[in-house]
Amino acid sequence: MKLAFFDDFRLGVVKGDSIVDVTAVVQDIPHSGPGDLISGVIARFDAYRGKLEAASAGAGVALSGVRLRAPLPKPGNIVCMAVNYMENGTLAKAAPINAFHKAPTAIIGPGDNMLLPDVPATIFEGEAEMAVVIGKRATNVPAAQAMEYIFGYINFIDGSARGLPPPGNVFFQMKSRDTFAPIGPFLVTKDEIADPQKLPIKLWVNGELKQDFNTDDMAHNIARCIEWASSIHTLEPGDILATGTNHRGLSSFMDGDTIELETEGLGRLRFGVKDDLKRTWLRETRLDRQVKGQEGPTPQLTGKHAKGG
Repeated sequence: MKLAFFDDFRLGVVKGDSIVDVTAVVQDIPHSGPGDLISGVIARFDAYRGKLEAASAGAGVALSGVRLRAPLPKPGNIVCMAVNYMENGTLAKAAPINAFHKAPTAIIGPGDNMLLPDVPATIFEGEAEMAVVIGKRATNVPAAQAMEYIFGYINFIDGSARGLPPPGNVFFQMKSRDTFAPIGPFLVTKDEIADPQKLPIKLWVNGELKQDFNTDDMAHNIARCIEWASSIHTLEPGDILATGTNHRGLSSFMDGDTIELETEGLGRLRFGVKDDLKRTWLRETRLDRQVKGQEGPTPQLTGKHAKGG
C-alpha cells in the first residue's frame, strides 16, 4: 500500500496515477494533527488495514490534480546513518557504525523548497537515501528480528551545510536546519518491496543524473542499523531511520534547482532549492574531483561567503 497526504493533509491511498481519500476511515484515531494521525495509523495498521483497503477501492482523483505533502510531517525521531556505504566497493573496510539525529522540523514534502540559509557553508548538498519507517516500538532489537519492526520505506534527502565553523563536530548545525529533510512522495508499506537491500537509487539535479547506486552497497545492512540504533534509544512507530548514501555523486545544490529522487518502488520525489543570496558553485561531483586529483568540495564561485568575495 502507498499512503500519502495531499491538499490540506487529507490521507490517501495511491492507486496507479490516482489517489483515493481515506481520511474518514482513520478519523477515530486520536490525533491533534497529521503527524500524530499517520503515527497512529502506523501503530494500529493491523486493525485498520482492511478498512483502508476497502475504502481505497472507491473512486479516486488524479495525482496530477492534487498537492502532495510530506507523508510523515512530524516524526518523533529522524536517525541518519553516517558513512554507511562502501562507495561502490572502493573502500578498503567499512567505517564504524555511526549515526546522528536530524530535527523533525527539517521535514518538507514534494513540491516544497529546501531553503539555503545565510551561513558560511563551503557547499550545500543533498544526499539521496532510502529510509526505513518504524512500525512498532523497538528497544534493543536483535538483528535477526529487526526487519519485523519495519512498517515501510520512503525516499529521503539528507541536506547538509558543510564546512561551517568552528572545525570539529558540527553535525547539529550542518544537518538539522529547517527544510533539510525532504521526503516522499509516498510512504510505501514493506510488503510492496521484495528486497530492500537491492534497490536502485537515483538522484537528478535539473534533469542531470548525479547519484546512481544500489542499497546492496551498504556497509551495515538495515537489520544491523535497527539493532544498533534501538540499543541506544527506543524507536517509536513513525520514526525514520535513514540508511545513508554513496557520496561519489554528491554535488552542489543552488537556487532554482529542481531535485528529483527515485528509489525503485517508492515513487519519485521532486522538490526545489531556494537561496536568497543566489550563491553559485561548479556542478562537478565528488567523483569528478577525485578523478582530477582534487580534494574537498568544489569551491564557491560567487555570492556572499565566497572566499575573496
